[in-house]
Amino acid sequence: MIKKVIPIVALFIVAFLFVFTDISGQSKSSSGVPYPEGYRNWVHVKSMLILPGHPLYEAFGGIHHIYANDKAMRGYRTGKFPDGSVIIFDLLEAKFENNTYVEGARKVVGVMYKDSKKFKGTGGWGFEAFKGDTKERVVKNAEQDCFSCHASQEATDFVFSQYRK
Repeated sequence: MIKKVIPIVALFIVAFLFVFTDISGQSKSSSGVPYPEGYRNWVHVKSMLILPGHPLYEAFGGIHHIYANDKAMRGYRTGKFPDGSVIIFDLLEAKFENNTYVEGARKVVGVMYKDSKKFKGTGGWGFEAFKGDTKERVVKNAEQDCFSCHASQEATDFVFSQYRK
């Protein structure tokens, strides 16, 4: 009996791994947006600093670095982002030291992942955010938490940032 159960258990484990991971081994979530491994080696699009007094300070105060994969760089150049584009919003605390602002701890890694079929309701983009230096997902409702603001950027394919030439 045990010899018959082991192959069934093994088959179940393989099926589970197939359903809950993609071919790169990254775990999927309800958002379907994977953690962007190696994004710091992608093209650095721009940086900015949001300080107290800015209307978005409570949610996004700190140092922002924007990164893009090769497909997203095509989108920055043409104005239309192809499926497979990934844009990263790396948000770090801004610390004031010796009359300069320096990076503090990572607050969040925000991800925009373009798949026009899968994410029709949010302009073709999947949205996710990962807390600090973890892979803990923090987006509860992508349409409400992310796309409600990005919808104002329809003319630029729902992307706020521009590539500095």
